[in-house]
Amino acid sequence: MSEVKSDRAAPDRSTSRERSARIITEIFAPWTVIVALFLTVGFNSGDNGLAWGLAGAFFCSIAPMLVILAGVLVGRYADHHLTTRRHRLVPLILAITLVLLGIAVLHNLNAPADILTTQTAILTGGLVGAPITALWKISFHTGVAAAAATVLVLLYGTSFLALSPLLLLIAWARTALTHHTTAQVLTAIPIGALAAALPLLLTH
Repeated sequence: MSEVKSDRAAPDRSTSRERSARIITEIFAPWTVIVALFLTVGFNSGDNGLAWGLAGAFFCSIAPMLVILAGVLVGRYADHHLTTRRHRLVPLILAITLVLLGIAVLHNLNAPADILTTQTAILTGGLVGAPITALWKISFHTGVAAAAATVLVLLYGTSFLALSPLLLLIAWARTALTHHTTAQVLTAIPIGALAAALPLLLTH
């Protein structure tokens, strides 16, 4: 009996795995996580909270991301995730500068305390991450996600610990794409959490 071959091609598991990892990487990119963080904090900050949240997100996420995208468009950076380590330092310094500007502007506008504290947590994370990434390609994806989860837990309670499994999902995606080693994604989690926790513990 001759072998009957199916016309349907077998699914390419490696392609499916990579596609899933890329989707997770984009959904939980540092800039989107920071925007979601500020909107959550803003929502819980009373009147005009979402507007304050958008303002915080602009200085800490949207504006830095626009700088990176401009660099990609002119060919300065390979991609918007800055997967090439030597491309990271200048955008990170610019991002820290924008965060400092945002803190000054929103402080003068009497922004809610939680918005200012969240900005400070982002600043601390950048100041800690900059020297590390100059020497070692630590994962911004897992570090920022851990920082965001830490801010929410310290501001609004342990119910936000339910976000913790997402850190492992993001870590899987970054290693599945071979953009980071396991050590780089896992080490970023406690570093990001501790950097974000410091200003909150000092002010709350």
